[in-house]
Amino acid sequence: MNETLLRSLTPSVLGILVRRGADFAAAEDAVQDALVEAVRGWPADPPRDAKGWLVTVAWRKFLDATRADTARRRREDRLDEEPAAGPAPAVDDTLQLYFLCTHPSLTPSSAVALTLRAVGGLTTRQIAQAYLVPEATMAQRISRAKRTVSGVRFDQPGDVATVLRVLYLVFNEGYSGDVDLAAEAIRLTRQLAAAIDARHILSGEVAGLLALMLLHHARRATRTAPDGSLVPLAEQERGRWDTGAIAEGVEILRTALARDRLGEFQAQAAIAALHADALTAEETDWVQIVEWYDELARLTDSPVVRLNRAVAVGEADGPRAGLAALAEVDDALPRHAAVAAYLHERDGDLVTAARLYAEAARKAPNLAERDHLTRQAARLNTGRGR
Repeated sequence: MNETLLRSLTPSVLGILVRRGADFAAAEDAVQDALVEAVRGWPADPPRDAKGWLVTVAWRKFLDATRADTARRRREDRLDEEPAAGPAPAVDDTLQLYFLCTHPSLTPSSAVALTLRAVGGLTTRQIAQAYLVPEATMAQRISRAKRTVSGVRFDQPGDVATVLRVLYLVFNEGYSGDVDLAAEAIRLTRQLAAAIDARHILSGEVAGLLALMLLHHARRATRTAPDGSLVPLAEQERGRWDTGAIAEGVEILRTALARDRLGEFQAQAAIAALHADALTAEETDWVQIVEWYDELARLTDSPVVRLNRAVAVGEADGPRAGLAALAEVDDALPRHAAVAAYLHERDGDLVTAARLYAEAARKAPNLAERDHLTRQAARLNTGRGR
């Protein structure tokens, strides 16, 4: 296998795809996929025209990815995209692909990244945002993962923990706006929950993840206004929440917690269940939510968990207590400024809150969130504070 030849041909093949109309990022991914096939197949059957072979395979990869993305987008408009309650349907090959991509030869973080890219359909940028790392760093991680598995036999599937992490991230990406992705994540998690042995050490976490997805997805219809703007949890029309999904999620969570093997997904689901249980925002049991965040922080040591905990502390013990908790969180963390703005507003410091809302808007990861934060800053700047 002449790796030098492959490296020398890559820029030329990439240029051809771009000239044919592929955007650079999609072309780069297609070429990388073609290189993986070359590394796998050329030693046994080398082509007579290496460049022509790479161009043909890479272009086919690009077209396949484009068609898949187009089909996925079209499914967003269909009414049958919502995950059905109850037993999982017959298992297809998708869940097995998740396990195969989380190969033991990869580190867990690389396996998750590769699976999200190759099977989950997420872009490198989306995966980087989920991991809070630069896009270039994630691109390198995915490329290394592809090189690692290019010469291995896929006869050792990955572990349940890594597959759970992938499903969680796919759902999170869908929950941010791509309903089809969220529905697909729920469907696959149902399959995994139906297939896993109840004696498996992670069976409770599989159930916890499914409960978490259902409880969050139950609020999907109320998360945005008709004009597409975000609606905060406290302002959502709770009468429109999907009570069937909530009931199913709570029952699944109760069964999981009874196994007495608490994990992070069960803890997150417990927080979501407390929000779902409150008839109004004012009736939310914030004290118990803080206790669950304490458990979650113990399990994960995640800065995002500590950020969300600061909000809960602010609700349970007052905004100054929340700001004290927030002071222990790295201010470079995404959405840190938005949380600080909210707590300062509740504390009556509207000037600081307006400034922080504007700062948070500039750092927002998506257009809907940016517009929401901009409106919050404008509201305070024009004297329409709460």
